[in-house]
Amino acid sequence: MTLAGGAIVYIAAIAALNVELYEAATVDGAGRFRRIWHITIPGIMPTVITMFILKMGGILDVGYEKVLLMYNESIYETADVISTYVYRNGIKQMNYSYGAAVGMMNAAVNLVVIIITNYLSKKVSNTSLW
Repeated sequence: MTLAGGAIVYIAAIAALNVELYEAATVDGAGRFRRIWHITIPGIMPTVITMFILKMGGILDVGYEKVLLMYNESIYETADVISTYVYRNGIKQMNYSYGAAVGMMNAAVNLVVIIITNYLSKKVSNTSLW
């Protein structure tokens, strides 16, 4: 999800908060910072945790397009990332099964990271995806 897409999700979460909570806090004398700290942040915390878990799934994704456009044969050893390695071995060298296996391992590692992040968020905040 892009930065603008994430901002839309957070704005929607803030818009879904009960306005009466802010009014009651204002009547009780809470300033802007106190309202943010005690109403807004706890109110959007499940959304923040869900977005964090989903972002952790793409932790190994580095945007291979930039790397692919900038590298050549002399720097393969230092410039390769998983995505360019899969492309080079799977598509260019026509070793499809090996490229698919490396891509599948990348997906498996991302799945393990999501499961661990989900487990830790459930332990810490009682909010998780499943």
